[in-house]
Amino acid sequence: MRKRLIVPVFGLCLLLSLAPEIRAAPWLGVHLGMSSNRQAAGLTEVVGHLAQLGVNAIVVEVNYGFEYESHPELRTPNACTKEQIGTLLAECRKHRVRLIPQFQCLGHQSWSRNTGPLLTKYPQFDETPGLYPENKDIYCRSWCPLHPEVNPIVFRLMDELIAAFEAEALHVGMDEVFLIGEDACSRCKGKDKAELFAKAINDYHRHLVGKHKIEMLMWGDRLIDAGSIKYGKWEASANGTAGAIDLIPKDIVICDWHYEPRSAYESVPMFLEKGFRVWPASWKKPEAAKAFVDYSLTYANNPRLLGHLNTTWGAVRVNDLPKFEPLLIATGAFTPAAGTEKK
Repeated sequence: MRKRLIVPVFGLCLLLSLAPEIRAAPWLGVHLGMSSNRQAAGLTEVVGHLAQLGVNAIVVEVNYGFEYESHPELRTPNACTKEQIGTLLAECRKHRVRLIPQFQCLGHQSWSRNTGPLLTKYPQFDETPGLYPENKDIYCRSWCPLHPEVNPIVFRLMDELIAAFEAEALHVGMDEVFLIGEDACSRCKGKDKAELFAKAINDYHRHLVGKHKIEMLMWGDRLIDAGSIKYGKWEASANGTAGAIDLIPKDIVICDWHYEPRSAYESVPMFLEKGFRVWPASWKKPEAAKAFVDYSLTYANNPRLLGHLNTTWGAVRVNDLPKFEPLLIATGAFTPAAGTEKK
């Protein structure tokens, strides 16, 4: 087997264009929520420990948890400040860890009975305006991808995050979008859901990649056809959005999440064959993380298979991240010497 030259992760795009035969270092990442100064400070304390394991990328889902100046009405309580993010960014750079902010777009605009700031302050942006009081009988609310006033606000929030994080990339979320193209929306009613979903993706891509010249990441589940790959309606789309996969740019990084052990994860080769870079993502079950990592490594010779992303979703406290078993499995598989933290 030919020896691989390991190079810094930040040069991936340049390397792929200039020397496709050279492999970049694997992206070994952690994804976690960070909507308060306390969470940012806690993460800052463990960056060095994570780097010892081989982690070189951290995705922080900020959403409305930043002291936005353009729209202060959308801040959540105890939101992250520029100063705290600057401290975290400096610590990440010290340990050569890439820090990627996330702003959740389109879906997940509510959770349980609580509706997020955007649709609370601007209920006219809701894809299902006036329906589902207290969010009963739905999973999460979505904003309307065709409302002309949504993107100008969202883009200003993105711009502030990009500036505060001095970001080279931004994750736009977009997982588990169940409410799209609804009859309750006068703009979206009767329209093709794949085209609506692609329209939203392309809008964000133009702003991030086209205007800011940074990378765009997103979750991949709504681009997987549940009729072809039998993941079910959560890990794949059963509501008509999957066709968007052929309507969007191929330079988007697809974070392909799957949280159960399987013998095969067919979406990985599917995304690779479509031309995307793929960042497989597991969660809290060690056996599932191992199964997904092992399967992904069968495509390790493809330079667009980036590495592995470990999500957390409240399964582990920030200070316990360096001992999180699924993370140790992933880092150990890609960097065996760094798979166990030194005591």
